Amino acid sequence: MLNLDFANSAINADPFPMFSRLREEDPVHWSPAMKAWVVTRYNDVRQIAVANTEMSANRLAPFFAAVPADSRGSYANLMTYLGNWMVFQDPPDHTRLRRLFTKAFTSRSVKALEPNIEQIVGLLLDEMDEKSRLTGAVDWIADFAYPLPATVMMDLLGVPRDDLMRVKEWSDDIALFIGTARATAGKYQRAEAGARAMAEYFRGILAQRAADPQDDIISQLVSERNERLTDDEIIATCILLLFAGHETTTNLIGNGLYYTMKFPDQWARLRDDPALVDPAIEEWLRYDGPSGALARVITADIEFGGKQLMAGQRLFAFVNAANRDPRQFTNADRFDIGRTPNTHLTFGHGIHFCLGASLARLEGQIALRTLIERFPNISLATDDAPLWRDSVILRGMESLSLRLR
Repeated sequence: MLNLDFANSAINADPFPMFSRLREEDPVHWSPAMKAWVVTRYNDVRQIAVANTEMSANRLAPFFAAVPADSRGSYANLMTYLGNWMVFQDPPDHTRLRRLFTKAFTSRSVKALEPNIEQIVGLLLDEMDEKSRLTGAVDWIADFAYPLPATVMMDLLGVPRDDLMRVKEWSDDIALFIGTARATAGKYQRAEAGARAMAEYFRGILAQRAADPQDDIISQLVSERNERLTDDEIIATCILLLFAGHETTTNLIGNGLYYTMKFPDQWARLRDDPALVDPAIEEWLRYDGPSGALARVITADIEFGGKQLMAGQRLFAFVNAANRDPRQFTNADRFDIGRTPNTHLTFGHGIHFCLGASLARLEGQIALRTLIERFPNISLATDDAPLWRDSVILRGMESLSLRLR
């Protein structure tokens, strides 16, 4: 019997065989374990990404509504701050919040970040080089894939780089809730504590920017206060940008390099022809992308894919399953850094298309291009399979050991 359950460690490590069966045998599948619908075919997932009338992005509201009144204090910060994330909003609130940030992520604005990204990449690779000379190996996730996008976003917001590890602890706890962890005990309590700590942290920075504005996103948000944004919305958005701005890009850079190392012929192609860097990043995004699924809540009884979906039920549209659909991609299970066209769904579609898509691409391109130049003989340090994070929504590894030479 088909039953997609990410609490099963084997499925969490490699969901793709199950995705393949679901696409062919039950593309709109009710998972008893997840108590939700699971959608796996490309056209269906794309339709869900675009549609917003009978499926709501606000998957947190039903969860919070089900919390008993006498227990709501235990989720106060999750409700106040994560509940205000624009990714969990439908129009008109989503439209109002998103409009405030569009100019910070235009192609021109992102292009202007290139020198800073190059500087951060250089510093991190210098540190990795020194570490590798002492220990023989480095952890690509902890030493590079996490600190690169996190530092870029911290600089954009105006958050001190020295606070990187504090932010990581809070973000890891929040990720257990946002990512729908299936096998981690105490995830709600840890997420609440992380949200509370991060909210207090940003409240302090807001006070500083109100007294002494800087050239950063937080100062811009503070200038909108009392007109179009509340303090809680500003804090929520700061947490969202810091969280989303690094969690997914960390996974992109981590997963992508892992498969490039796992298939040495692909690394050899890159090394011989650096012009393949841009299509390689697109294949990193497609093959085992950083965001496993879109989560939605059904808002009206509807028929979809031959099944009757009822109002109030949850649905997971698995982007990573859609991105391996042979109806859309030739040799879909083959990792091919030169793949073209590559119409993956990793950044979504419609009003919820990823605001930071161009920034994620740029960070990946600079990282990969510089890595080829600095360490052309890089390789995996072990044949052991990686340990994947406990998450339905976020797809990434805990660590990845590499030899630089």
